[in-house]
Amino acid sequence: MPRPSVPLPVLHAPPVSHAPPLGTLLRQYAAGSALTCVPVDQGLLNRGYRVATTRGRYFLKHHFDPETADPAAIARQHRATQRLADLGVPVAPPLAGNDGRTVAVVGGHAYALHPWIDGRHRHGGQLTAEQCGRLGALLGVVHASLERVMPAQGRAPAEPAESADPADTFTLIDDLLGRVRRHRPSDAFDELARHRLLERRALLEQHADRRPPRGGSVGWVHGDFHPFNLLYKGDAPAAIVDWDRLGVQPRAEEAVRAAVIFFVRPVGTLDLPKARAYARAYRRTADAKPSELAAAVHRVWWERLNDFWMLRWHYERGDTRADSQFPAASALAVWWTREYDAVCEAFSG
Repeated sequence: MPRPSVPLPVLHAPPVSHAPPLGTLLRQYAAGSALTCVPVDQGLLNRGYRVATTRGRYFLKHHFDPETADPAAIARQHRATQRLADLGVPVAPPLAGNDGRTVAVVGGHAYALHPWIDGRHRHGGQLTAEQCGRLGALLGVVHASLERVMPAQGRAPAEPAESADPADTFTLIDDLLGRVRRHRPSDAFDELARHRLLERRALLEQHADRRPPRGGSVGWVHGDFHPFNLLYKGDAPAAIVDWDRLGVQPRAEEAVRAAVIFFVRPVGTLDLPKARAYARAYRRTADAKPSELAAAVHRVWWERLNDFWMLRWHYERGDTRADSQFPAASALAVWWTREYDAVCEAFSG
């Protein structure tokens, strides 16, 4: 499952097998008796289960990632999704338990029970140009609606984070190259990793003077908008899920990051006509200026040049779940640098 670039993924060890306290949870939600409980494998940080009971079908979410597992933060996300649902945004608000709360804490672990949404995930290659426009419009509606339902006082931090410092990236590249050299037995992944690390170092040396300033205007964002967090029923979006990273960030950057994930091709290029249809619809519904998208393209491009989270998972933690994403993601940074002007025009033209 793809991960967003801000904040960068937390480097956790792979989750161990964990059976949820199903009986206790279902009693707290008065959701009947369990018939089946099947793990939902998609996802890198949290755990999910498809549960069938005598009263219906549900999605049980175990908030496992320590960075997003605070019950108060989860409850805030739940309130936001309920308010968005009231505005007609396709979401799946959680169910309330017998005590009126939407978060159940059992054995020190936080859980939430959601209605099961029948649907499927669709990447950009499965969308028509018209559907890409609808996708961009949907994210614009999400951003505009969050401005209506979230408190203004939650807009901390007041300024976006600094962009990546290439000096730090050069140090990280050297460390990762050392890990690649020491890995035994050497394999095809090591060979590709070494090639991309050397290639990226050369690109950063060439473009170090293009480090962007702080980001543009901030607002409430989903924080993790990508194909595995959007369910389609037929041709229409049925539910935006996984609001764990709801927060205040530069909105246009989320729009660009999402497009990069939806519209990246396996060879590491972007489908620019689809990105263009998406971006035009996003700008219209989010009331975003072309200049905002152009600045966001620059920042996300720079972010990608300095981003090695997949290699850090592989070599620092021995976690290979993101390995399949690495060939396209690493090729994209090179292609994007070469086709920078065309990418910028697709998002801002």
